[in-house]
Amino acid sequence: MATRKKRNGKSSRPAAKPKRKQAMSPRSKAPDAISLLKSDHREVEGLFSQFESATGSARKRTIVLKICDALTVHTTIEEEIFYPPARATLKRAGEDLLDEAEVEHEGIKWRIQMLKKMKPEEDLYDAEVKVLSEYVRHHVKEEERRLFPRLRLSDFDNDGVGEKLAARKEKLTGKRVKAEPSLFERGLEAIVGPSPGTV
Repeated sequence: MATRKKRNGKSSRPAAKPKRKQAMSPRSKAPDAISLLKSDHREVEGLFSQFESATGSARKRTIVLKICDALTVHTTIEEEIFYPPARATLKRAGEDLLDEAEVEHEGIKWRIQMLKKMKPEEDLYDAEVKVLSEYVRHHVKEEERRLFPRLRLSDFDNDGVGEKLAARKEKLTGKRVKAEPSLFERGLEAIVGPSPGTV
């Protein structure tokens, strides 16, 4: 079918429809807030486990500095970005939990400062790491068993806060924050292996 030309020389064919924007793939968007914070918890738990089996002062010091850095970033993004909207969402129902969380953060930050000044050869070094581990374990338990479930049942903007947490964490660490793969992606990866660029 030939197209007719108008007097100005342009085709009278209807304009093409604009292309739809492609949906962002699940791997390229930020994780939701609770998933990101739980991922931080697992990372720090792994570092504490590494410390428990570590031998040698240099190795212990390296692991402790990683723990301190990870906890510093985690407490910073929680206090700056996560706790304020959590408080606004839960109101009085979350007041005690969030007050306790902030007090626990103060204890964790104080222990981090102590450990940064200490040397692995000092008598109480391992004990200080152990106590920090116990503080963190208690804090994680409170968040994951009490705070996070309440937020999931509320109108808390888990995705929006997750994007802000990821952006701030990337700025503090200089590393990209990846979303957790979806259940479908994990199943596919189990069958065919990881996709190129994810290893």
